[in-house]
Amino acid sequence: MSDLNAIRVKLKPLMAAGIKHGEFTLASGRKSEFYFDGRLVTLSAAGARLVGEAVLALVEGKGVGAVGGMAVGADPMTGATLAVAGERGLPLDGFIVRKEKKSHGTGRQVEGPIEKGARAVLLEDVVTTGGSTIRAAEALRAETGADIAGVVCLLDREEGGSEALAAAGLELWPIFTKKDFPSA
Repeated sequence: MSDLNAIRVKLKPLMAAGIKHGEFTLASGRKSEFYFDGRLVTLSAAGARLVGEAVLALVEGKGVGAVGGMAVGADPMTGATLAVAGERGLPLDGFIVRKEKKSHGTGRQVEGPIEKGARAVLLEDVVTTGGSTIRAAEALRAETGADIAGVVCLLDREEGGSEALAAAGLELWPIFTKKDFPSA
């Protein structure tokens, strides 16, 4: 069993370095004076490893067979989690949810070896309103019939996303929340 608190202690300085101040427009369309660039964490070797370990610590014992999420933000988190799971000999598959179905090839919106009806966890780098996560959940359920155990995010901005996800039947399991970074 992994110690999530020990992982968070190591991960927190990397997370703090990903917080930027200025004027930003978020994916939700909202304006913000702070922005968290999760790619600065998930696309570094040290960050990827710790993120993979944190995700596994959060999903341990929940019968999860697949992890993944909306393409681009969740992709490095998915890869990191699968790499750590593979090192530990844990059976886990990944998936990617495209913003829209492909117009060629298989015509799928969800890619990867996820089995029909699998127990899955959605991954997100940042949750603000929860909108993109809800869209990913809808696509995942429609194409695979997945049983979504929960949503793991690197950072919950605490701007209504958790409540929106709960209203959509999704439980949020954040690794960090905005209150973990008082300067944000």
